[in-house]
Amino acid sequence: MTELENALEEALRQAREAARTLALATGSAKDKALLLLRDGLLQNKERILAANAFDCEQAKASGRTSAFVDRLKLDSARLEAMARGVEQVAMLPDPVGEVIAGWRRPNGLEIIQVRVPLGVVAVIYESRPNVTVDAACLGMKAGNAVVLRGGSDAIRTNRELASIISSSLAGAGLPSCGVTFIDQTSREVIQVLKRRSDLVDLIIPRGGSELKQALAGSAVPVLPHFDGICHTYVDRSADLKMAEEICVNAKCSRPSVCNAMENLLVHRDIARPFLRALDLRLEAFGVEVRGCERTCEILPRAVPATDEDWRTEYLDLVLAVKVVDSLDEALSFINRHSSGLADAIVTNDLAAAERFSREIDSAAVFINASTRFTDGFEFGFGAETGISTHRLHARGPMGLRELTTYKYVVRGSGQVRL
Repeated sequence: MTELENALEEALRQAREAARTLALATGSAKDKALLLLRDGLLQNKERILAANAFDCEQAKASGRTSAFVDRLKLDSARLEAMARGVEQVAMLPDPVGEVIAGWRRPNGLEIIQVRVPLGVVAVIYESRPNVTVDAACLGMKAGNAVVLRGGSDAIRTNRELASIISSSLAGAGLPSCGVTFIDQTSREVIQVLKRRSDLVDLIIPRGGSELKQALAGSAVPVLPHFDGICHTYVDRSADLKMAEEICVNAKCSRPSVCNAMENLLVHRDIARPFLRALDLRLEAFGVEVRGCERTCEILPRAVPATDEDWRTEYLDLVLAVKVVDSLDEALSFINRHSSGLADAIVTNDLAAAERFSREIDSAAVFINASTRFTDGFEFGFGAETGISTHRLHARGPMGLRELTTYKYVVRGSGQVRL
């Protein structure tokens, strides 16, 4: 084994031991650690922001895009929001030990289904340092040990955050290695993690195609948070002013995140007035429009879209726009091009809304609301470890319950099977 493999194995073995302790920890001990973490974030604000400013400058110097730097950047407001998220998680009920269901069999056996931690959860992510705190607080509250592997661009910020997390755990009498930050950003770390199914129970990756390829063939179950190709369809019956506000928010409020709108579909009956009014707003934000032939006829500044545009996660001020003839065409297009994270319809037609919610196969479906609400904080989870587009175990924003599994406890009085 290489020196890196030896070091990682030792760290994972310590995490496995910590997981046993955290699985049995009281809710009050876990909440104490979270409140200490909240306080630590606020008390060390200047130190964290200084480290982050250095990371952002390095990212700019290396040619990273403005959208990438925006995902990396922390400021006072974002850091305070992070602290509020930690506090919200502390206020949530402890999921561990929750009885999901219970029943009694004719033979007298009493069976209950009880929520239990997953064990050791590894989170692999790139430029968003808030994931360090979100994954740590949710994973720990759900009774898991968490192993964090962040990207090189946020290394200084993550070191500061990880130090505060460890101190918070220790201050609450919990093992500081219950959250382990791997201070090594080489791709070899991923290859080691994905082989160690004996020490890691689940990997949650947050990244793009390179991370997806790196995790191919993983022996450890993977719950992915990859592409966010989100659509908004403006139906013929939509309130156009409402639709305009929703679309501006979905594209422009923070274009660098996975729940931002990438493709806009508009019914042909309202395409001309709606797109011309919307485009004035989009142009003011500096949004580049790539459109189908009919869109380009309506908006002279639009550039022709290619097939690749419909399946691209821009994470930037770029929007692909298509005029469609019907709800049927919109449904077909979205199910063909969506990544399954979040899609929205704007309509006053109840039947159209019902069809959309039933036929769009995405983790989150919105009716008359922005896709930007696809977020653990907005769903009331306090934070999230990611937004799953998977179909097994968890789907959509992943909060506390999504970081648990269950077991059956069966009580008898001497029954034997005949």
